[in-house]
Amino acid sequence: MFDRIAGVYDLMNSVMTAGLHHRWRERAADLAELQPGNRALDVASGTGDLALELARRVMPGGEVIGSDFSEGMLDRARKKAPELTFEWGDALSLKYGDDTFDAATVGFGARNFSDLEQGLREMTRVVRPGGKVVVLEITTPTKPPLSTFFSLWFDRIVPQMGRFDDAYTYLPNSVKRFPGPRDLAGRLAGAGLSEVRYVLTAGGIIALHVGVKAAPGAGGP
Repeated sequence: MFDRIAGVYDLMNSVMTAGLHHRWRERAADLAELQPGNRALDVASGTGDLALELARRVMPGGEVIGSDFSEGMLDRARKKAPELTFEWGDALSLKYGDDTFDAATVGFGARNFSDLEQGLREMTRVVRPGGKVVVLEITTPTKPPLSTFFSLWFDRIVPQMGRFDDAYTYLPNSVKRFPGPRDLAGRLAGAGLSEVRYVLTAGGIIALHVGVKAAPGAGGP
């Protein structure tokens, strides 16, 4: 599915969010609190927009790896940012060693994990103690009038905009299945992160979560 829509993915993101998805990725990269010379991993990197934001913070001297299981998406990412490393990877079984990165991020990809808890554990595993795990994701607002607008937009308008492919029917369904912000914070803590917090933006449609990898033997959040 993601290979099929790779060619229109960036355009559809901009249309669906009025271009705001770039600002949300900037905020996610800010939460990673990276410095020049750091190493970062962007999981489910897609066409590489969040990886590019991370690179702006770790250069010069740093490294960003974007990992994804869609070769179509990776091809787009490599053309967009040839200076970065984009590799095929399974988010549920990352090929990197323990404590390898200063931060791991996922932008609009965690709801595609077939096993969310395992994906979060893997992201935590590859981050050094004291490093950050950041999750940027769409969430479902619960209070009108925004909840009413969100339902109209995601259940009716987005599938019509993407009627050339059933991926854009999958999109609203995947958002509905994904845990709410408080639940996701608990799952991040369960993956081994401390100091877990989240912020809602765009009227409650976007949630940004961040947690710190606990040192070995440290207590919970």
